[in-house]
Amino acid sequence: MKKFKKVLALSLALAMGLSLVACNNGGGDTTTPAGNSDEPASDDSAEPVEEGSVVNIYCWNAEFAQRMQGFMPGYTPDSTDSNEATKGGVLEDGTRVNFVVTPNDNNGYQDKLDATLLGQADAAADDKIDIFLIEADYALKYVNTDYTMNVEDLGITSDDMADMYQYTKDIVTDSNGAIKAVTWQATPGLFAYRRSIAKDVLGTDDPVEVQKSVKDWATFNETAAKMKEKGYFMISGYDDAYRTFSNNVSQPWVVDGVVTVDPAIKEWVDQTKDFTDKGYNNKTSLWSDAWAAEQGPSGKTFGFFYSTWGINFTLMGNSLEVKEADGGKAEVGNGIYGDYAVCEGPAAYYWGGTWICGATGTDNPTAVHDIMYSMTCDPAVAKAITEETLDYTNNVPAMEEIANSDFSSDFLGGQNHIALFTEAAPKIDMSNTCPYDQGCNEEFQGAMKDYFEGTVDYDTALANFYKAIQAKYPDVQVPAE
Repeated sequence: MKKFKKVLALSLALAMGLSLVACNNGGGDTTTPAGNSDEPASDDSAEPVEEGSVVNIYCWNAEFAQRMQGFMPGYTPDSTDSNEATKGGVLEDGTRVNFVVTPNDNNGYQDKLDATLLGQADAAADDKIDIFLIEADYALKYVNTDYTMNVEDLGITSDDMADMYQYTKDIVTDSNGAIKAVTWQATPGLFAYRRSIAKDVLGTDDPVEVQKSVKDWATFNETAAKMKEKGYFMISGYDDAYRTFSNNVSQPWVVDGVVTVDPAIKEWVDQTKDFTDKGYNNKTSLWSDAWAAEQGPSGKTFGFFYSTWGINFTLMGNSLEVKEADGGKAEVGNGIYGDYAVCEGPAAYYWGGTWICGATGTDNPTAVHDIMYSMTCDPAVAKAITEETLDYTNNVPAMEEIANSDFSSDFLGGQNHIALFTEAAPKIDMSNTCPYDQGCNEEFQGAMKDYFEGTVDYDTALANFYKAIQAKYPDVQVPAE
């Protein structure tokens, strides 16, 4: 595999001819490489090009490293490295895989990635970024630049991607119609609830019956009142339901250069303020210790809005604890493992997702192709990931096969949640995404927290949001007063 095919060699020749210059991509001050249109015509007699010995993968956590460790054919993890977040390995041909992990906190990952991409053209071969990962909220920031390679130039064809969910391709399609990344997962959302609380308040924990009590927002609110009467919270905090509203907007955050608050976002504000004032939530914030504790055995919260990764990573993680077992340590249920189930909830939505980009200037296009293809296009790998980790993968036939099987999740009390995900995934609509999503979503939720807590009125909170957005995105205008 050290010698790559001529078609990839020619693609690499074009990619290596790119130079880095500064430009504005519509997502604030960024830097992008500019293409060179003066490359010579292709030469079919060109000699194969030697590839590098190290594939550098930039990411923000251990998830992709663990997926490769568990499911990449021919990949051998480094058994001498105990750090799961940074543990690399070796591909079948001996090429070394190195993970460069920078946490997302305070935009740390993007800052590190952007700074390193600036030096990509001049970096030594084995220091170059070969692959980097991106999330849905800022995908367009990179997709609409020459930092990312067209996946077809890496040898991944439309036929290879035919069984992927369409939205996973739409969100990483650039303004010229080129697909610039691929993903192993699809991330439709559901409402995860405590079975024991459902039985106590609703008289049943059956997902079909519980769905009737959360089928729309009016019914959801009525059920919240019932939960309060019994001493429970309907949801944990201010921003638990945010994605169910923000993913159902009628327009992007920024239209014609002006930021605007969609009516769906305002509905979230009104509902959250009402829930806070009436005690229907526990006044926590996403990812806080108090929020996580509410998912454990002492929690009094009925349910949480989660997409695929949230159920098998976060929620299940909060239902396990490490205990001594058989002379060592093992993860065991902490009292609520099996007490959760999922239903559709009041609205279809998605949350998150991770895409794999081939970096322009990579000296390992064959290895990049093999990693991207194996982890996202191979139905056997997709099926294995879902069956072993409960994650929902980006292969429609594989997911439909599992949905129609006797597959079940012990964590979810024996429920086949994949069946619900297969119904929800086709409803995902990415048409209103824009390069400003991450900043707008984060700043709006942060500004509104002051309003929910009663320290400012709504108009002041909104003004604070506009001020924060103008600081983060100087090219964006705010509505005239």
